[in-house]
Amino acid sequence: MAESESGQDKTEDPTDKRKREAREKGEIARSKELNTVIVMIVGAAGLLAFGGSMAEMMMQLMRENFTISREALMEERSMSLMLMVSGKAALMSVTPLLVALTIAALIGPISLGGWLFAAGSLAPKFSRMNPLAGLKRMVSPNSLIELLKSFAKFLIVLAVAVVVLAKDKNDLLAIAHEPLEMAVVHSLQLVGWSTLWMACGLLIIAAIDVPVQLWQAHKKLLMTKQEVRDEHKDSEGRPEVKGRIRQLQREMSQRRMMQEVPSADVVVTNPTHYSVAIKYDTEKSNAPFVVAKGADLIAMHIRKIAKEKDAVEIFMCILHCAYMPSECMLT
Repeated sequence: MAESESGQDKTEDPTDKRKREAREKGEIARSKELNTVIVMIVGAAGLLAFGGSMAEMMMQLMRENFTISREALMEERSMSLMLMVSGKAALMSVTPLLVALTIAALIGPISLGGWLFAAGSLAPKFSRMNPLAGLKRMVSPNSLIELLKSFAKFLIVLAVAVVVLAKDKNDLLAIAHEPLEMAVVHSLQLVGWSTLWMACGLLIIAAIDVPVQLWQAHKKLLMTKQEVRDEHKDSEGRPEVKGRIRQLQREMSQRRMMQEVPSADVVVTNPTHYSVAIKYDTEKSNAPFVVAKGADLIAMHIRKIAKEKDAVEIFMCILHCAYMPSECMLT
């Protein structure tokens, strides 16, 4: 079970905000083994598909470059022109394979974690230059896992190579007795099939590495209960801040309400609890409307403001007088 720097166990699943921030930093699951396998499979398939045409174009290029006329040798510009033509022909011959490998190199990372460009990952981190941190990484569990993966890859490639060499031994020996053109094409085919079989063997490593990388990325994002609570407070607002905001809003509302009290025509109140300031404006409405109201201290403050303005009449609440006639009075 993972622990944070504070010693608390990281038992909570990462929140959407934590995942989003990690993705913005480029901290997502990536598998080098999966990328390597995809590139090898595509490269092997490219050799099998385009190897014959590549071999023919390269052999034709060699014939043209080794059969130079005397006039071309005596011409000063002929060598540079021939170099440009040969380079263009060589590039055209390998373009299909290069395009396929480029696409494979892009598909590999995207297949796990999706497309991501994190500018923060390009920033230099001087903490990585710390020798002590480097030694700590060398003896970490991740280093042991990488060592085991490398050893497993070596054993798989060795086993596949031994099987392929034993299977194609007769074909390899027959290449020495074939014509040059046929031998070149045959060699590319053998290399393509051997690479394909080795890539298929490495699929075992990739099938194990992908879940491991996903698990490690998830484990790295785990949160403690306190981190979840703090993040919830940050997103929803801390209680003390929200309380202070509500208090300021109430104070602003009360100030606006008190500013409207002098414009009221009547204040209906009882001696102890409530005050309601009512305004009559026949131009706006046929019925009166409330401009201020409150209880206890606010009620007393409304009455005080109304008394300071002689134009506002203060009446005791009729309902209160019905129940407590001894307290009823008209001010």
